[in-house]
Amino acid sequence: MIALTLVLAVVVGITLGVLGGGGSILTVPLLAYVAGMDAKQAIATSLLVVGATSAVGAISHARAGRVQWRVGLIFGAAGMAGAYLGGVLSRFIPGTVLLIGFALMMVATAVAMLRGRKTAEGAEFDGGRQLPVVKILAEGLVVGLVTGLVGAGGGFLVVPALVLLGGLPMPVAVGTSLVVIAMKSFAGLAGYLSTVQIDWTLAVMVTGAAVIGGLIGARLTALINPDVLRKSFGWFVLLMSSVIFAQEVHPAFGVTVGGITVLVAVISVVCGRSAKCPLRRTASAPTGDAAPAGERRG
Repeated sequence: MIALTLVLAVVVGITLGVLGGGGSILTVPLLAYVAGMDAKQAIATSLLVVGATSAVGAISHARAGRVQWRVGLIFGAAGMAGAYLGGVLSRFIPGTVLLIGFALMMVATAVAMLRGRKTAEGAEFDGGRQLPVVKILAEGLVVGLVTGLVGAGGGFLVVPALVLLGGLPMPVAVGTSLVVIAMKSFAGLAGYLSTVQIDWTLAVMVTGAAVIGGLIGARLTALINPDVLRKSFGWFVLLMSSVIFAQEVHPAFGVTVGGITVLVAVISVVCGRSAKCPLRRTASAPTGDAAPAGERRG
């Protein structure tokens, strides 16, 4: 099982390197169900894996000029405070509850990936604009808290926030998100280590495999279609979330809840892409000029 764990860790690293987020959402299930760790040990170890992989990936992106340090450090500092707090608070929450919360995070991640980032892609970076520091700090604190509690890097939240609040173009947002994820993952790990012991030998092995995958992913960024990978990965994450529901809740009830959750997520994705959907019409009303802007880019 160790060999399988390491192979899958490389895959996680590749996905994280290509997308700037999302790969880390599989680290906890990998460690809990393949490597056999208990819930809190898996979450703590995942924070080490995700933090190290993101840090190495950020170096590659920085060399290519795809990191905006000012925005990343502000967001990351708030994220570290939230992540450390989440890691400390985790001692009061049962492991099963944390994994169920993690499964819900997976559903949210999958929906974000499947619906795409159409609004974010139109952003243009203005280095001289005034940063909404208070909003960036608030968003970083919340995302960091989630990271510290459930061990997910939160890249699917960080990247859109960097685009919309920091005004970064997508390639720079992806690179900068890795800096943020690394900062808050290490802070969350520090919070967990006050109460949780991890298997450092296995943790270092998995981290090394994920780092290798991250380096590969960073090089693949310009060679593969990220939309295809994002959508495929989104459906896979959605499927995995239902497996966790079935594992952590009573099988019959867990499958039912997981199935309903996945169904709601699918409806959300389909509705988000349908021009006839009332929910889409309501949500897109304030931004009615987005489509013409996209046409101008073409």
